[in-house]
Amino acid sequence: MDTHMRTFKFIGCEVLYREACYLAATGPNVVDVEFLHKGLHDLVTADMTTKLQAAVDAVDPHAGYEAVLLGYARCNDGLVGVQARDLPLVLPKAHDCITLLFGSRRAFEEDFHKHPGTYYKSTGWSERNVDRQVARPAYGQEGVMAKLGLTESYEQLVTKHGKENADYIIESLGGWEKAYTRLCYLEMGLCDEEPLIERAREQAERQKWTFQHRRGDLALLRRLFLGPWDEDFIIVPPGGRIVAKNDEDILGVELS
Repeated sequence: MDTHMRTFKFIGCEVLYREACYLAATGPNVVDVEFLHKGLHDLVTADMTTKLQAAVDAVDPHAGYEAVLLGYARCNDGLVGVQARDLPLVLPKAHDCITLLFGSRRAFEEDFHKHPGTYYKSTGWSERNVDRQVARPAYGQEGVMAKLGLTESYEQLVTKHGKENADYIIESLGGWEKAYTRLCYLEMGLCDEEPLIERAREQAERQKWTFQHRRGDLALLRRLFLGPWDEDFIIVPPGGRIVAKNDEDILGVELS
């Protein structure tokens, strides 16, 4: 591993805010961090890709960065098609950012296969997912959830569609909780998380889910910030773009 100081730009989802800031502050490299709203995931895939591409394009190629580090995973295919410009892009091979909080694909896959109906939470998923932000327009655009009417209150749905239709919408579209039987809180150990853990425990009780509290792992994110970038990462050279792969690699590179 290189030991000299290196300079990077990090662009990531705000659910990784505390973790990324910690790694930037305590690591040996100079890393300028930028975060995009969690609401980006609520956009249709093409709009998410456009927003991510714009963030990449806005990085100053003359600022001395060696690469742009992306704090994202495949994430609803929103990364697919994003192209590297003057600087290489580096990102982990993962289906979603929960993998980044588990520390490895293997650790996440083991937990997921053992408990497939799990709803995961962390500081970011707790602090950046409060009610006042659920209805917040994602970058001024109407998101998928808003188009389905899932950001409206029950009373608003009744007023707009009538009680029978409102009940049907809630049952058919708003019943996402039925897909889960377990809530797992991943404690990353970067702050006092007891209030968030207790809130997650209470949510599990309300939903009649089982609850698990386990330690997360910064290993994969730390390697993104520090290296080495081995087979767990893809490196997109200037002019290349990110592609989806329907195998264990999850993501790949297409050269122009």
